[in-house]
Amino acid sequence: MQQTQHDERNLETIPAGSLGLISLESCREIGEKVDRYLVKWRYTREHEHEDNIAFKGYQRDTYRLGVSIPRFGTGEAKGSIKESVRGYDLFIMVDITNYSMTYSVCGHTNHMSPDDHYQDLKRVIAAVGGKARRITVIMPFLYESRQHKRTGRESLDCAIALQELTHMGVDNIITFDAHDPRVQNAIPLNGFETVPPSYQFIKGILRNVKDLRIDNEHMMIISPDEGGTNRAVYLANVLGLDMGMFYKRRDYSRIVDGRNPIVAHEFLGSSVEGKDVIIIDDMISSGDSMIDVATELKKRKANRIFVVATFGLFTNGLSKFDKAVEDGLIYKVVTTNLTYQTPELLKRDYYINCDMSKYIAYIIDTLNHDTSISDLLDPYERIETLVKRYKEAQEQAE
Repeated sequence: MQQTQHDERNLETIPAGSLGLISLESCREIGEKVDRYLVKWRYTREHEHEDNIAFKGYQRDTYRLGVSIPRFGTGEAKGSIKESVRGYDLFIMVDITNYSMTYSVCGHTNHMSPDDHYQDLKRVIAAVGGKARRITVIMPFLYESRQHKRTGRESLDCAIALQELTHMGVDNIITFDAHDPRVQNAIPLNGFETVPPSYQFIKGILRNVKDLRIDNEHMMIISPDEGGTNRAVYLANVLGLDMGMFYKRRDYSRIVDGRNPIVAHEFLGSSVEGKDVIIIDDMISSGDSMIDVATELKKRKANRIFVVATFGLFTNGLSKFDKAVEDGLIYKVVTTNLTYQTPELLKRDYYINCDMSKYIAYIIDTLNHDTSISDLLDPYERIETLVKRYKEAQEQAE
């Protein structure tokens, strides 16, 4: 979306309340970037309502509000907000996967788990005390989203967390590429948006690789499992490419580490021989699944392989990916800055980082004006324009 169109549309409406951004320490860096975009846009935005009381505090040096979550010696904590939030339209950002943060328990150092981050989020909401006009939680990696369905005597943690947040006064929850969007059924009367970063993926790849042939003969989209087919189908349709899918054949007679082990990856789709391939998924956890799929594609004579995921967690480190790149299995790894990125990852030559801060700032700015974000959630036209420009630049270069 062009900035001028965005400005014009937003200025047709009155803000829902003074904008307040609380980025918890877990996503301080991306929160600062989002804040810079908001400050810049609102300072350069010219409108006739500047002196209107409804726009009081519209232009500020920062929209971030100070919060602190001090801990006692036992590891217990409390949340406190350092300024008044009465009547504010609050946006609270938290990264529940940021394991780099630590706290002390009786002299021992603990790394913060998703449970700790989620608890901190609740502490801040509790500190608001119902004084804000509206609360929107931006949680890029949805807490407990992998525990989204019951297959036995199991807890439904994601559904419980969503209900807990809405009971505390949260009006909207914004997440990115939820593992299963149907978890929103747990809170049918509240706002829940799962945002796809498809545009940022394509933008990142096209900026870094200049010799791609985006057509059926030279490129293909692959889903690494049956659960992610919608993601791959969308991207394949937008780019006008064929799609393939792997499904995992499991051994249901035994359980290893809480799940049935994968026996083989079976492929459904047309030939990948000589084609550049984009494997797209919602997350890279240990990376085993992605590397297995890349290995299978190389056996089928695929050309360059791009591993694309919204969340690069790399729970077992980067050594597997280093080796896979060295062995020629993987060409590039593409993830976003929605979760914690290690300095080592950012230094890797094969890594493409997709910055989501501008996109989040657009969403916050639009929601604060009580305007629809439907066009922001559907990047079809923006991807089409991006690919068209890329192809034109290639033609001119030739």
